Amino acid sequence: MFLPTTKEEINKLHWEKPDIILISGDVYIDSPFNGSAVIGNWLTLHGFKVAIIAQPDINSDDIARLGEPSLYWAVSAGAMDSLVANYTATEKFRNEDDLTPGGINNKRPDRACMVYTNLIRRYFKNTKPIVLGGIEASLRRVVHYDIKDKKLRRSLIFDAKADILAYGMAEKTMLELSYALRDNKDYHDIKGLCYISKTPKESYINIPSYEECVQDKSLFREMFKAFYVNSAYVNSKGLNQKHDIRYLIHNPPQPQLTQEELDKIYDMDFTREVHPYYAKQGNVKAQETIKFSVVSHRGCCGECNFCAIAVHQGKSVISRSKESIIKEINKLVQKPDFKGYISDIGGPTGNMYKISCKVHGTTGNCKNKRCLYPKVCENIVFSHDKQVDLLSEVAKNNKIKKVFVSSGIRHDLIMADKQNGKRYLEYLSKNNISGQLKIAPEHTSDNVLESMGKPKQTIFLDFMNEFNRINQPLDQFLTCYFMVDHPGCSLYDTEDLLLFINQNLKFRPEQVQVFTPTPSTFSTLMYYTEQDLNGNDIFVEKDRNARMKQKLIITQSLSRHNTDSHGFHYKKKFGSRRSYYTRFKKK
Repeated sequence: MFLPTTKEEINKLHWEKPDIILISGDVYIDSPFNGSAVIGNWLTLHGFKVAIIAQPDINSDDIARLGEPSLYWAVSAGAMDSLVANYTATEKFRNEDDLTPGGINNKRPDRACMVYTNLIRRYFKNTKPIVLGGIEASLRRVVHYDIKDKKLRRSLIFDAKADILAYGMAEKTMLELSYALRDNKDYHDIKGLCYISKTPKESYINIPSYEECVQDKSLFREMFKAFYVNSAYVNSKGLNQKHDIRYLIHNPPQPQLTQEELDKIYDMDFTREVHPYYAKQGNVKAQETIKFSVVSHRGCCGECNFCAIAVHQGKSVISRSKESIIKEINKLVQKPDFKGYISDIGGPTGNMYKISCKVHGTTGNCKNKRCLYPKVCENIVFSHDKQVDLLSEVAKNNKIKKVFVSSGIRHDLIMADKQNGKRYLEYLSKNNISGQLKIAPEHTSDNVLESMGKPKQTIFLDFMNEFNRINQPLDQFLTCYFMVDHPGCSLYDTEDLLLFINQNLKFRPEQVQVFTPTPSTFSTLMYYTEQDLNGNDIFVEKDRNARMKQKLIITQSLSRHNTDSHGFHYKKKFGSRRSYYTRFKKK
């Protein structure tokens, strides 16, 4: 059942007014892949009257079309940070948007949380509390580097002039907050919340202030490390961060959802359709991908330095039960437009289903080591047999022709699973891909991989050999995602990547992307400070044209030379990588 989004729908429900109005930068798809739909349905399940306004027109009073809620406004930029959604890494405006009807990127403003909050305050003076949520708010909840301004910005709650900020996936936080506001109880101790105070909280850790971070990059690094360590579900402390004469109060995170709680969320009855009010405005491309896809788990223990999943969803993985997933799929196959194909069963990383850690539940984040880098930690408990069991169980449904695993997989996990890794790869190759398997080695130079927090080149080569052995008779191939311009990546590292591609890969990479410094990642910290995580100087390319040139070294060479099964070897043609680059630059 859709949440209401028009006054007519409100009247049909005989509501005087909604308790909560959600504002979103994405079109409203009633789907488990839409954060506002998940929160809205979750609060509705617990008795609250929830309405939604998606992509409000910022040049009119559209945001006021449902009136004022009785409890609070909940504002989100959508599934992506609005600046990441609107601009490429080289600062070009994106003309297309898969989460906007018609596919034209004309409905999500820059800094969407700020714009929507200001609009609410324009039309409703002394309004009900405004709560920021979603990934934009989550990643900008403390002092952070901003790619558009090219400087540090304050916590978003200050710049947006909001009352409350809920971070993370936030189902527990938003439900507790809704009860507190409904019952006129104090909400300031609810975990997973940030708010502004005139004074710091005595029991909380004081981290470097906004002004200190701006003046001293080493203090910004200290601040971010303290913030990251205290973003774990267990044993995290609350934080105070001064902004001018006021303080950001950052409460500790909520406890991790249990399997039962996660099942209950995804067992909700989503229509998986675009709301009719928005569907008439045009086709929504993202709907084609997510309609018949299934979430199997949340979180990622990979902690790649350029990725914000650990800060938003958590580095501890929580998985649904097999029974809950089967139940959802049994609903999907009953839909009249189901053609027999499940697009994906996965999460942020496809093959982390049922992975766990022996110590996360008692100690939280390990301060001096990571789960998968530089190698898979001995405390990680995982086996690919659980995912094989799930996939084989789903395949028994006679209405399903094929189940795809489209989420990217960690090849190092497969190679580290000595008992079931190769079995999983064989099963996946024979049953769950069609022609290609996508992975993201990101780079092949070990110094760049170290900067990224990714496994060494040798592990990728071992995986590639194993994949080729299994898939040669199946005539299937790997497709890879690579990244250039990451802190520590020079032109010569990019040329080494091209050499590796031409010597070792029998295919063209699926995608070569330029590193984007998104808020609240270690890579962005390195980009801004031009130092690695230990404070040592590191090469960082910041010139826009030079950043684009690194990408062109890969993409133009591959398109120009039509790589065959033996690969184009630029050293044979030009003599050396330096002479190759000189010739390339002249062209």
